[in-house]
Amino acid sequence: MTYCIGIRLNAGMVFLSDSRTNAGMDQISTFRKMMIYEKPDDRFMVLLSAGNLSISQSVRELLQVEKLDRGPHEAPLTIWNAESMFDAVRVLGATVRRVYDQDGPSLKAAGVDFNASMIFGGQIKGEAMRMFLVYSAGNFIEATRETCFFQIGESKYGKPILDRVLTPTTPLDEAAKCALVSMDSTLKSNLSVGLPLDLLVYREGALCSEELVCIDDSNPYFNMIHSTWGQRLREVFEGIDDPRWDGGDTQHPLMVGTSRYEPMRKITHPSERIV
Repeated sequence: MTYCIGIRLNAGMVFLSDSRTNAGMDQISTFRKMMIYEKPDDRFMVLLSAGNLSISQSVRELLQVEKLDRGPHEAPLTIWNAESMFDAVRVLGATVRRVYDQDGPSLKAAGVDFNASMIFGGQIKGEAMRMFLVYSAGNFIEATRETCFFQIGESKYGKPILDRVLTPTTPLDEAAKCALVSMDSTLKSNLSVGLPLDLLVYREGALCSEELVCIDDSNPYFNMIHSTWGQRLREVFEGIDDPRWDGGDTQHPLMVGTSRYEPMRKITHPSERIV
């Protein structure tokens, strides 16, 4: 399994992926889930993938050469000549469907689902940044101001911190920190997600990025995140009052009346007890 995060903000984008694909008792496999497609001073695109590894590897390699027919008088559409990220993600969707046509029947015969999901984001010169979530059917949705991040893979453990912190105006470095906390929460709770991690920060309009790092178990910043986040969570938890059943002098009593419903209780008379 895996866990990947893509965040689109006013200031830029953040991409984070783990690298674990198998977590059996005696075998742990590692493959990178992040692929960068770059044409200097023209376009910068990032692909994160989750699901069946053979499918995602085929897609990301074929995406470099996939051509989408546009009619007899226009050159075929590719990610390298697309004039918008929308057209580029259309090429990605077509690539996913091509892999399905090639491998889908064989996978189905072997009892394997065609399972792949991807986050695809970037910027083409002259256009705003855009980010998309691509499904295994090749269809996709786009990130908006209301939904400024996407997750794929084991998303449930790391989602709460993203929901509470991220807004379109969040600074990039703060968003990168938030993504790493989200990943640390997932690593803590799920064995199928593991180091090393790939983290990339893209700044709006740059059409390139030097802020790319591979994070392993010796990375000092991530180790600080791991120890500090757990410690601060415990401190916050211990700072919250325990429940008081009798009310007492607390401002936050637990047992209060409610008009919505009362607890259900069946009381058997002592004379009716079954021995």
